[in-house]
Amino acid sequence: MNPDTPLPNPGPPKARLPAPPPGLIFVSTPIGAARDITLRALDLLAGADVLAAEDTRSLRHLMEIHGIALGPRPLIAYHEHNEAQALPRILQALQEGKSVVYASEAGTPLVSDPGFGLARAVIAADLPLTAAPGPSAALCALTLSGLPSDRFLFAGFAPSSATARRKFLQDLAQTQATLILYESPKRVRETLADLAQYFGQQRQAALCRELTKRFEEVRRGSLGELIAAFAERDLKGEIVLVVDRAGKAEAAPETVEAALEKAMETMSIKDAASAVAEAFGLPRRQIYQLALQRGGK
Repeated sequence: MNPDTPLPNPGPPKARLPAPPPGLIFVSTPIGAARDITLRALDLLAGADVLAAEDTRSLRHLMEIHGIALGPRPLIAYHEHNEAQALPRILQALQEGKSVVYASEAGTPLVSDPGFGLARAVIAADLPLTAAPGPSAALCALTLSGLPSDRFLFAGFAPSSATARRKFLQDLAQTQATLILYESPKRVRETLADLAQYFGQQRQAALCRELTKRFEEVRRGSLGELIAAFAERDLKGEIVLVVDRAGKAEAAPETVEAALEKAMETMSIKDAASAVAEAFGLPRRQIYQLALQRGGK
C-alpha cells in the first residue's frame, strides 16, 4: 500500500465490550507467533478484573503487542514456586465475585503448566471456572506430523535421568495411540536413542521444532532416520516429538528381554543378540545394546 493512501474510514466507535463474568478463566496464549491469539482471549485480557500468569513478563509483553493496557488492575504471578502465597490472593478475588484470567507462559494452561493446582482449588471451593481455548504445541505438532490423530496420548516431558527415562519410555512402547512428548534440545538425541531401543528404529515419528516461529522445522521419518538426521546438529528451541502407535504385531519389550535372558543362558552375547533379533524382526544392533545393558558376558 502507498504510504500516502488514506486509511479506510473505521466507522463509528466500537461499543464497550461486556465485562467477563465472575470466575476463573484459563486463557491460551501463542506458542510463537503473537497473532495466533484469539479475539476472545484479547477481550478477556482487556476486561478481566484481575490477571494472573505463569510468567508476568511474558504476559505483559503479549499485552503490549496487542495494545492492551494493564492499568490499575492486579497482575499476580502464579507458578510452582509461589503457589502458597499466590493461591489465597486469587481465591479471595474469586470469592469477591471478580473475574480472574490466568494465562500460561505459552500455549494452553495446565498442559505442562503449573495451573493444575489452581484449577483443583477453584473446583474444590465451588467457584466458577471456564476456559478460552487456543494455541497448543502438542496439537500443532500432531497436526503437522502426518501420524494418526484419531487417538493420541500426551505424555509431557520424559524424566531427565537416563534410568527413569528408559523405564518411562519402555512402559509407553506398546501404547495403541500416537505419542506426543515435549523434550529439551539438550536431551533430545538421548531420548531419540532410547525411543529407538524400546520402540524399534523403524517406528515412524516426527521431530517438530520452534513451531509457529521464524525457524519452524518439522522432520518426519523413522526413529532411525531421525537419529541420523540430528546426530551432528546442535538443536535449539522448543521441541515436540510425535511417535506412531505400536503395531499390533510388535513384540512387547518385556517379551524381547525375556527371550534375550533365556538365550544368554546358553549362548554368547553376540549369538544371543543375533538369534533374538532374527526371531522378533528387530535390528541386531538394538538387541545387542540391550544385552550389554542387561549384563551379558
